[in-house]
This record gives sequence, structure tokens and C-alpha cells, in this order.
Amino acid sequence: MDGHKLLLLSDTHGNIPALKAVLDWAKNHTPPNGTLSTAVFLGDGISDLRRAADAAGFFCEWKLVKGNNDHGFSIPEAAAFDFEGHRFFMCHGHRYAMYNGYHTLTAAARNADADAALFGHTHVPSLNMEKNLLLINPGSVGSPRSRLGATFAVIECAEGEPLQTEFWEIGNRGEIRELEI
Repeated sequence: MDGHKLLLLSDTHGNIPALKAVLDWAKNHTPPNGTLSTAVFLGDGISDLRRAADAAGFFCEWKLVKGNNDHGFSIPEAAAFDFEGHRFFMCHGHRYAMYNGYHTLTAAARNADADAALFGHTHVPSLNMEKNLLLINPGSVGSPRSRLGATFAVIECAEGEPLQTEFWEIGNRGEIRELEI
């Protein structure tokens, strides 16, 4: 599939080594070697990004929203953006009653005319389809709450094609392995 990829991260919570491991991995997948051109951060660890990106030598376009633990930043809690012919709604999730289902999130994403809703907050990776709306949570880079451990996602985007999502696990020694979700 021809297209570009979005790196999808959330909830680093100060775990710079895990975030650096992801960005080291991502550096090998950015142009000209790969197609990973944009990173999306879904909150709770915005202050970690600069430090880890500088340490990894990873530089790309960032899309950011702040989470419930990102104090003192003038960054929105929700936003929408277009990428490779697809529209994405992104939020941390804490304002969308995530533990009571996806009704509030899907309503906000549909209001933004999005093809997919990207969110964090729960620290658990998930991939769901709700009436033709793709819901993607990459899990947590720094403070996982699932048996899968620390995770992130990559979304492959090609105009006119369905979105393809891959999940990746960050091992204890910083090794990156693909997961089945």
C-alpha cells in the first residue's frame, strides 16, 4: 500500500527511556528511509517529548493534544486534522467518559467529520469500529495497564484506501516488537 504513516503515542508519564526507544525505532522509519512522516501525541507527557526527541535525534511534524496531567501548556485538549485523504479527531480521552463506552467520543469525532478517533487516557491499546468510525487507542508508552505492556501504534494512510493499524510493544530493554491486537 502506498501512503504515509502516522506514529501514534500516548501516556508517557515521564518514562523518557521508553519514549526514546520508540523514537529511535521511528527514526529508521521516517523519510527518506521510510514513510513515517508525522507523530501524534495524545497527552500525558508533553514535557517528555522534546527531551526524548533530542536524545533520539528524531524530528518530524507533531500533532499534539494535552491530557489531564499536562499542566501549564497552551495546547488544545482536542483537535482534528487531515492526513493523506483521511480526517482524524484526536483527544486524550479524559473529557469523553471513556470508561462508560465510546458514545461521547464518537459523537465528537462525527461532529468533526472524522474517519477515525484517536485517544489515550486508559493506558490500554484498543482498535474498534463503531458504525464506520475507527477508534484507536495506542495504549501507554510509559505506564501500561494491560498485559501487553508498553505500547504504541502506527497507522498506514493511503488516500482512498482503508486505514491500516499496527500495534507495537516496547520491551524491557527497549526492543520493539509488533503485536496482534
